[in-house]
Amino acid sequence: MSKLEFGIKAGGNYSNFTSANFTTDPLPGFNAGFIVAYKFTDNFLVQEEFLYSLQGAKVKSGELGMQDIKLSYASVPILFKYRTNSGFYLAAGGQAGFKIKENVGGKTDLKFAKKVDFGAVGGIGYQSKIGLGIDARYYYGVQKVSETPSASLGDFKNNSIQASIFYIF
Repeated sequence: MSKLEFGIKAGGNYSNFTSANFTTDPLPGFNAGFIVAYKFTDNFLVQEEFLYSLQGAKVKSGELGMQDIKLSYASVPILFKYRTNSGFYLAAGGQAGFKIKENVGGKTDLKFAKKVDFGAVGGIGYQSKIGLGIDARYYYGVQKVSETPSASLGDFKNNSIQASIFYIF
């Protein structure tokens, strides 16, 4: 039995900012990428993912006006998983996101967000015996998003609910 697992995944994000001094609505987005996992036992794994993830928020009022803030990240979550023999699992860990692109109200030449985003991840899921599965998780950013500190904007952070399907080879 191999200790390594490889797979692909794709799904949707529903992201927003926390601790913002302006009104926001969640922004729908998506995530897609690759999975690599190392099995310590049949039930305990450490899993690393390499994902493209679109996050951000719809700004409704405040100093930024009304616009969408879309932040594209190359995200690398590292999760510790406990998987039952029936396929259900719990996962928790950390995530680093490396900004690929930002789009603030249609403008892509701004330096609005920091280059790196860090946060905590927790989730649940199910993986069938043939390798097909579903995953739901919550990402809570622990680092401020804004490149330039501003008392009027607040110390806002990324957060996202993600739902994905995956296949382990």
